[in-house]
Amino acid sequence: MSREQLINEAVATALEVVENVKPDQLDAPTPCTEFDVRKLVNHLLFWGPSLAAAARKQPVPPPAESEADVDLTAGDWSADLAARLRATATAWSAPEAWTGMTSVGSPQEMPAELIGAMVLGETVVHIWDLARATGQAPTWDAELLEFVHADLLQTASMGREMGLYGPEVRVPADAPLIDRIVALTGRTP
Repeated sequence: MSREQLINEAVATALEVVENVKPDQLDAPTPCTEFDVRKLVNHLLFWGPSLAAAARKQPVPPPAESEADVDLTAGDWSADLAARLRATATAWSAPEAWTGMTSVGSPQEMPAELIGAMVLGETVVHIWDLARATGQAPTWDAELLEFVHADLLQTASMGREMGLYGPEVRVPADAPLIDRIVALTGRTP
């Protein structure tokens, strides 16, 4: 499966998880210590347009609000999040999304293939966070997990240096791949 197809696999699982989050779970803690479910949903809603714009090599749209200001009580946040996830998948499904240079939220450009891999990894890891916080156990495509794991083996130290990930959590070498992925980002499976 190509990396352009992997984003659709990641988002398909994400949509299932989002659909099953209950309103009374918004204050539940997540494995990502800086977010409860509400803050994680805000984070995903806030960054969705930037991730899609990066795939299209378009300027990042200026945010209407800060990440903390997204109002989950107005409208149907799950439908909004599903729409943003689908838009991200559509944008990164195009082969040209993975070529050249692009940026997300800063004027500094980076190789699009690096950002695309980051989008895949962030989708898997944050949806895993959301699933764990809401008592769900999603099934992930094996090729998707293999791609994300291989990428994180190369980039997790950079993520830690940037303060995006906590210290690596040690897990057995034969632990399930999703456990090895989240452990690389500082989460305890």
